[in-house]
Formats: sequence, C-alpha cells, structure tokens
Amino acid sequence: MAAMPAPPSAPPPRSSAGARSGQLRAVAAFEAAKGVAALLSAGGLGWLGVPALQRTVETLALRLGMPLDGARLAWLERMLDPHTLHLAMAILALYASLRFVEAWGLWRMRAWASWLGCIGAAIYLPFEIRELIRSPGWLPATVFAVNLAIVWILARDLLRRRRDD
Repeated sequence: MAAMPAPPSAPPPRSSAGARSGQLRAVAAFEAAKGVAALLSAGGLGWLGVPALQRTVETLALRLGMPLDGARLAWLERMLDPHTLHLAMAILALYASLRFVEAWGLWRMRAWASWLGCIGAAIYLPFEIRELIRSPGWLPATVFAVNLAIVWILARDLLRRRRDD
C-alpha cells in the first residue's frame, strides 16, 4: 500500500508581481464600476427628462433646507433645459468611456493606464482635502482615503516599472 502524500502545510507565498496584479485589477474593477455608475446616471437623466428633473431638484433642495426664492428657482429652471440635459448626458458618457478605457488598461497591466489613473485620481486630492477641512465627516474622509490609496497603488506600480526597466 502506497503512502499518501502529506498535505501542503501552507500555500506558496504570492509573488510581488502577483500582489501588484491583484491591486491593479482591484483598481480596474473600481474604475469600471465608476464607469457603470456614470452610464446609469446618464440613462437616469434621460429617463427622468427635464420636468421631472426640475421637480426632483426642487424637492431635494427643500428637503435639504435650501430656500428656493424666485431668482434661484428661475435660474434653476433656465439651467435645466433639454440642451443642458443632453450635454450632461454626453459628459457622463465620455467620463464613463474614460473609466472603461482606464479599467481595461489596468486589467491588462498597461503602464499608460497607471499613468492615466494616477494623474486622474491625484487631480481630485486637493479638492477632497478642502472638502474634508470644510465638512469633516465619514463620507469626505472615505472618498479621500480611497483616492489616496488609488494614487499610492498606481504610483508604486509606475515606480516599480521604472526600477525594473
């Protein structure tokens, strides 16, 4: 009777390349999710249409305690027209396209995608710091922490690529 082989004691350690790949793919999935959210937002704007969107914004403003006097209400109604609605939808679609391209590149571990993501996330950091100082809370802190982590992961990837070349 043959002896049974001993079960492995522990899984082999992940290589640094494997860990890097996992982190880049996590950022890629997050960027793809942002793209999906942007497309859903664009579709939602189109589905709502201008009149329903105006009512929704007015209701939301009142619930948040923002007074809508005659001048503000008139400005809001002028701003929410079919042209600006289509413009907002187009901008959201372009944003989604950019997120999907970045996600594809990160999933494929392309250096240009790390550059795109690192710069794109870093641009928001000063605004997020300002918002965190103005209105400290869990939401601005979470947004800042997530973007800082993305910048860190992608910048570290770029530095490793440079060092390995």
